[in-house]
Amino acid sequence: MADEAPNVEQPSPAEPESEAAEQSESEVPAHEGSAEQAATEALEKAEEAAQSIAAETAADPHVAEAVQLPDFAPPEQDPEQAAATLGLLHDVELNVKIELGRTRMYVEDVLRLNENSVIELDKAAGDPVDIFVNDRHVARGEVLVLNENFCVRISEIIQPAKPGDKGPRLN
Repeated sequence: MADEAPNVEQPSPAEPESEAAEQSESEVPAHEGSAEQAATEALEKAEEAAQSIAAETAADPHVAEAVQLPDFAPPEQDPEQAAATLGLLHDVELNVKIELGRTRMYVEDVLRLNENSVIELDKAAGDPVDIFVNDRHVARGEVLVLNENFCVRISEIIQPAKPGDKGPRLN
């Protein structure tokens, strides 16, 4: 008895396709016949919902109005205006330091310094010197003598490492 198969009616090969087609047509609403119609109806429903929400919030006194943000784009300046703006900075004083080299000393050694003392630095003669503006390392240069005065010729401008980084500070 276990070998007997249950008696099940099987439709002929042509019947399943026609029945499936009839079922799918009856299950699909008429308005969904095309994707374009469905999209149009969905858009109309969304617009109606947005209008009803807008009507509800307009009637509610606790709902704030839309905020108008200012334009944060930098204003366009012509070259004359930019030069005039930079002109405001011409009389600003900056602290400029030229560092020949560095060393570490004990207080006891500093107290023993006199007029003929020699302090050994960490740089060799002829090495570039560091130029600091307001304690920020901005350039390197070489020491020269001009009309019996020392001067420094800038040989390299130090670029900040990252945007917004203002360069290393003097320790």
